[in-house]
Amino acid sequence: MGRRLRELRTERGLSLSELARRSGLGKATLSELESGRRNPTLETLYALTTALRTHLTAVLAPATEHAEFSGSAVNAVLLERYQDEDATTEAFRVRIRAGAIQESPAHLPGTTERIVVLGGTARVGAVGAPSFVGPGEHAEWAGDVPHLYSAPDGDVDALLIVRYPHPGHARRDEKLLSERAANTTVESDHVRDIPG
Repeated sequence: MGRRLRELRTERGLSLSELARRSGLGKATLSELESGRRNPTLETLYALTTALRTHLTAVLAPATEHAEFSGSAVNAVLLERYQDEDATTEAFRVRIRAGAIQESPAHLPGTTERIVVLGGTARVGAVGAPSFVGPGEHAEWAGDVPHLYSAPDGDVDALLIVRYPHPGHARRDEKLLSERAANTTVESDHVRDIPG
């Protein structure tokens, strides 16, 4: 992963210092990541790929399958990466750990996230307006705003789909998403409001 991270940085003509500034990470941390002396967290990878203006799995070798990522609340296994002319879409099997909260910064413009909960109850979506999503339910939210994942009542097992539009396609995707919902939508027989 370190070699791929260095390739992405140099392809974009960025120095370690500039990538550190854009991602909010230390230059020494970046150097250790690129040399393979340090393993990144999920939060670190998202900070780097957003600063590099690319999708999460871009840091993986092209043939990588079932790569595992871990963050402060989420463990994820890459199931599939699909690319077409409009977007890169990544599918993950995730576990959100009980009692943990993971806040994710905004991703690239037009990014959307969708979750299907298999077991447990997740609290996900935009930081200011998350929703509870139970077994068999699904939700969608804008990934280009700060958002969170939490499991208030025990571990949550789910499928997570993240779609990153390619440059020039983001505006169309943003329009489609805003037409569907302002923040987070939950599809089920009922919708639960979050007290607040």
